[in-house]
Amino acid sequence: METSFIFLLYLLLVNTIGFYLMWADKRKAKKNAFRIPEKTLFTIAIIGGSIGSIAGMYLFRHKTKHPSFTIGMPLILLVQIYVLIRFLLPLYALS
Repeated sequence: METSFIFLLYLLLVNTIGFYLMWADKRKAKKNAFRIPEKTLFTIAIIGGSIGSIAGMYLFRHKTKHPSFTIGMPLILLVQIYVLIRFLLPLYALS
């Protein structure tokens, strides 16, 4: 399999997980059940799931009053976009 295809599959998977975790944590919050740690939510975003996490955050209106999420998640996405443009795209240009 081509590396870029595997990378896209990885991003699809980790963003789906980020989206799901936001939904699951919101559901648990409504039921006063054991919650998903914020560290876990941020870890998924950092390893590539920031788009799914942000989408879930706003779609389910979860963690939208927490500055660490409303500022942190978009900041993680901006850093990921910068890394993609600065370091990964030039590698494809050389191919």
